[in-house]
Amino acid sequence: MEKIDKILINAKDIKNRVAQMGALIQTDYAEKSPVVICVLKGAMVFYSDLVRQIDLPLIFDTISVSSYGAGTSSSGKINIIKDLDCDISGKDVIVVEDIIDSGLTMKTLTLTLKNRGAKSVKVCAFLDKPSGRRVDFKADYVGYQIGDEFVVGYGLDFDGKYRNLPYIGAISLDEGERE
Repeated sequence: MEKIDKILINAKDIKNRVAQMGALIQTDYAEKSPVVICVLKGAMVFYSDLVRQIDLPLIFDTISVSSYGAGTSSSGKINIIKDLDCDISGKDVIVVEDIIDSGLTMKTLTLTLKNRGAKSVKVCAFLDKPSGRRVDFKADYVGYQIGDEFVVGYGLDFDGKYRNLPYIGAISLDEGERE
């Protein structure tokens, strides 16, 4: 059974960092109306907090992609489970993601969005775990860089649990749960 070993990022620090990220995005997209895409389900909490920090006429959309299944490591295969509702051709797009680990999902998703005619595609990730990278990928906006821990909270889960925690915590997994 997993348990939270330690809090890596507390709720106050999360709030402050999200405000900083929102201000940066607002400056970078001044006079524009970007499509801001939430990658479901993990980015929902971050997305909700982030977009309220950006005083621009944003267009909201969601997409659901999967590369993990029930395990804790990427399968390397990307499946679009729920596609976008809006046409992004000719528009500036910001993809909001909870965590970048292997980089496979975001590299594939950004290429897909560019192929659909987006004017620009940038990625805003709350967490970046470079130790897990399997492909070359770098987000345009990153909240925090983390080590090789398995993390939950603030939208991130393990087996559907812990998304509601107001902080980011590291958990220990039994060897069988890691696969």
